[in-house]
Amino acid sequence: MTVTLRDIAKALNLSISTISKALNDSHEIGSETKQKVLDYAKKHHYSPNRMAKGLKEGKSRSIGVVVCSLDNNVIAQMLDGIHKASNDKSYQIIIMQSKESEKLETACIELLYAGGVDGILISPAYETINFSYLNSLQASGLPIVLFDRLIDQVTTHKVGADNFKGAYDATMHLIHNGYKNIAHLNTNTILSIATDRLNGYKRALEDSGIKYRPELLRSCNYTDANKLNEDLEQAIKYYMSLTDKPDAIFTATDQISTRCLVLLNKLGYKIPDDVALIGFTNTELADAMNPALSTVHQPAFEIGQLAAEKLISLIERKNLDDGYETIMLPTNIKVRASSQPHSH
Repeated sequence: MTVTLRDIAKALNLSISTISKALNDSHEIGSETKQKVLDYAKKHHYSPNRMAKGLKEGKSRSIGVVVCSLDNNVIAQMLDGIHKASNDKSYQIIIMQSKESEKLETACIELLYAGGVDGILISPAYETINFSYLNSLQASGLPIVLFDRLIDQVTTHKVGADNFKGAYDATMHLIHNGYKNIAHLNTNTILSIATDRLNGYKRALEDSGIKYRPELLRSCNYTDANKLNEDLEQAIKYYMSLTDKPDAIFTATDQISTRCLVLLNKLGYKIPDDVALIGFTNTELADAMNPALSTVHQPAFEIGQLAAEKLISLIERKNLDDGYETIMLPTNIKVRASSQPHSH
């Protein structure tokens, strides 16, 4: 039975990050605590394997990638970009999925760390609130770069899409096409990706002199596919039961956008006559949908590629003193039939 950092933390009633720092001989931990941790680790044969410490401190030339899920167009395209950048510099990538769970995410990171990766690229799970484990690994010298979903709790290079501008442009597109009652479907999360998209939507309404109506904002549970479908169906039925019902919907994520179109069709609504639709999604099937779906397209491949390049430059300690950058790449609107100008 192998002993993990978490086991030691539990046994000694200390945090995982304290154990990690003690084992890495961090100056932040007192000598008494350090000794206690080392003794316990030794007695229970804890080996911070790290591939036999990177075959004695050489590099393993591998990068860990943690994403929420693989069944997502945007993520798949980002992984292609990561693969391209890693391949060009002869690094291999190890991909793990968190399934939007904080617990699974920590387990993924622990495994990658123990397996001796040179650095980690991560797009955090919706559930994750506590980033102390990532921070402690980073403090112990493991390079970490965030991509797609960016958070303030970790200071490092971050690469994502300009979600505020994407949402602003999508909402403006609907307004210019004559839509006034625009609903917004988002996810129930504190991640900036959701708040940026909400704020872009609100700003577009404000700039156009349209009053923001809180009842037109609904959020869906994103962690479970069945729950997502239920939430979406309820949200659409609720919207359509309003006296002043929406004439357009702006959707904030890949899964919500495509499922919303399917559900509107299923419930017998004509798009865009009854309700127009535009949403964030990189699906290549947007043209084949009924009707063809207007989308906010993210530069997913470029995000992955740039994030991996940033991580590799940290691993190879190229430009350490430049400070960290947050890079937001522009999205673009692809106009199709689902958001044609308002006819009535």
